Amino acid sequence: MSSNRKQRQMFNEINITPLTDIFLVLLIIMMVIAPLLDQQGLKLMVPNEQEVKEKPKETKTITIEVSPKGEYLMDGKSITAENLVFSIQDAAKVKKDGLLIQAAGDATHGDVVKVMDAARNVGIANISVYEKQ
Repeated sequence: MSSNRKQRQMFNEINITPLTDIFLVLLIIMMVIAPLLDQQGLKLMVPNEQEVKEKPKETKTITIEVSPKGEYLMDGKSITAENLVFSIQDAAKVKKDGLLIQAAGDATHGDVVKVMDAARNVGIANISVYEKQ
């Protein structure tokens, strides 16, 4: 019976040293990682009004309009679907900021995708699409 009492007395106290060690290690890891997580945000520079007014910028984006009938217009000139890649390629030599697709509200999804595919084949990475009203 005395050995049974000794075992009970040994388990009456909980050793929290390993638990404390784990928490301290986790705290140190979080302190090291936290500044690295902060650097992954978007870096945006917002110009003030004076800079915008002083420097009117020439747009160097290619603008293509997609009509409801599947017709394409680049800078007011009509383009066929077959010549879309070549026209974008020629315009990309001068205008290197990307492509802006102005799709009419009734334009089909397939017609817009043709322009996007042609731009991607040429190597244009910046493509914006908005609905023309």
